[in-house]
Amino acid sequence: MATAVMTTLDPKSRSAARGMSDLTIRNLFIIPTIVFLIVFNIFPLLYSLGYSFTDFRASSPAAANFVGLQNYRELLNDPFIWSNFAITAKYVIVSVVGQVIVGFGVALLLNRDIPLKGLLTTLLLLPMMLSMAVVGLFWKLLYDPSFGIINYTLGLGSFEWLSNPDMALYAVAITDIWMWSPFVMLLSLAGLSAVPKHLYEAAAIDRAGSFYTFFRITLPLVAPILMIAIIFRTMEAFKTFDLAYILTSQPTTEVISIRLYKMAFQEWQTGRSCALAYIVLIMILAITNIYVKYLNKVKER
Repeated sequence: MATAVMTTLDPKSRSAARGMSDLTIRNLFIIPTIVFLIVFNIFPLLYSLGYSFTDFRASSPAAANFVGLQNYRELLNDPFIWSNFAITAKYVIVSVVGQVIVGFGVALLLNRDIPLKGLLTTLLLLPMMLSMAVVGLFWKLLYDPSFGIINYTLGLGSFEWLSNPDMALYAVAITDIWMWSPFVMLLSLAGLSAVPKHLYEAAAIDRAGSFYTFFRITLPLVAPILMIAIIFRTMEAFKTFDLAYILTSQPTTEVISIRLYKMAFQEWQTGRSCALAYIVLIMILAITNIYVKYLNKVKER
């Protein structure tokens, strides 16, 4: 019965008049999407994989020579590359933890009956709707030691946020937290809204405190969707480029994406940069796999 419904058309429809079946219509929508993904996603991915085993330089007319795993060996033995990975890891931890704390905290505040709740939620989502370039330039003005409003508000005088090697990475992370905390807030708010109210009522009858209610009811039920937010934000933070590149040029903020950009488009080491891109990809997949396994364990509880 279900098969008949899926493969037959209304005899009076235009598609039936043209002799088109449901399967044909489905293919007309699916095939262009598959072709688009192959041409613009899969083909470049495989093409760059081939280049990663060569000494190809886009700036040179010389033919590419096959070097095997040499690019990978040199990159994995390069202490400067590992320094870039360490900077990236530090940035990811500070940024993602900050986003989770701020986003989840704001979601807890909004998860109640308050006036203009819809308007407040919409306004709080504005930062994540802005362009990375706009946010970077905007915060660069806020951090300015001469006329930046941050130093004026905190009474820090002419404190150098972006020129200080010890503070530059944290300044970039703060900007990322401001921009993407609304994303965590939105997912957390959806999870909090789905928690059954009768659980809180039962806890109130048993005279359970707010601390117990949060850690025994709220957090366990919201944890799966919170983990999804952490997975997405970790992947994006690991690949971050725009904010760090626009805000500052300190060596202490040279995350792996900036090193990859310089290697590919300033030093023109195309083959080596392709190898680095695949190392980054493998690391992101490994981290994501760990998160997904933990997410599955959380769902099983």
